Amino acid sequence: MSSLGELRVLAQDRKNARAGGAKGTRRENLAGYLFLSPWIVGMLVFTIGPMLASLYLSFTKYNLLKPPQWLGLGNYTALLQDPVLRHSLRVTFTYVFVGVPLQLAVALGLALLLDRGLRGMAFYRSVFYLPSLLGGSVAVAILWRQVFGKNGIVNGALALVGVHDAPGWIGHPDYALGTLIILHVWTFGSPLIIFLAGLRQIPEMYYEAAEMDGAGKLRRFRAITIPLLTPIIFFNLVLQIIFAFQSFTQAYIVSGGTGGPSDSTMFYTLYLYRKAFVDLQMGYASAMAWVLLLIIGAFTALMFWFSKFWVFYDD
Repeated sequence: MSSLGELRVLAQDRKNARAGGAKGTRRENLAGYLFLSPWIVGMLVFTIGPMLASLYLSFTKYNLLKPPQWLGLGNYTALLQDPVLRHSLRVTFTYVFVGVPLQLAVALGLALLLDRGLRGMAFYRSVFYLPSLLGGSVAVAILWRQVFGKNGIVNGALALVGVHDAPGWIGHPDYALGTLIILHVWTFGSPLIIFLAGLRQIPEMYYEAAEMDGAGKLRRFRAITIPLLTPIIFFNLVLQIIFAFQSFTQAYIVSGGTGGPSDSTMFYTLYLYRKAFVDLQMGYASAMAWVLLLIIGAFTALMFWFSKFWVFYDD
């Protein structure tokens, strides 16, 4: 009987322990949700709410002055027939698929130089990262007009070597987009820091073994550095393509908000802005925003699918 009583006491203690543990877990979950509540409220109010409102407005005719009028797929049908939109996509694709590879190539090259163990590494990292902080700012975009203007720094340097008839690069339809691509390449600091961190994670023993086998620097770079760095290259590629598709400030400031000259810098986001806040076609602009989201999502999905053919992980 005594043993039976002890078993009952033990069972009751376990039951009480489980009940107390459940209460403690609920209490911890409640505390966690309370700490997360500012983020959850911000997510609902400033992200999910505006996204749902934009999705609804994309099916309406809305100019901020009158209530929205339901159009169904009217805005999306109009997008297919808009020649300026097609031109803005060509400009944006050129900017993305030329600027991003050049930016990553410059970032990787400088990361390889910095990985050699230069003195004052922290100073160099700060200096090279600074353009990434300032590159999208209004001040730098205005400075870019002074650098590539008709009487700017570039033409002043060319005049010193005898070239006196150089064009105003910003104001010429054939070169204006190129100056914005150069500005994008100049903001290489963020991918450079990530590349540098990736290079520091490659075990030195791989290079030592390859060197003992007679592999030169180029061979070691192709056979060791690039394969082991492919996850970092892929990470930078995805981020920078997404950022490049959303570029706006540079084109807005450099072109004065017009996308000129001759729409040569009419980025998709700039055209979206003009439709929304100049022409007050909010419904049309909302449809453009969702198309941009689909484009970025499609390219991101394609990159993830192609990554299985060229990205190598340690496992």
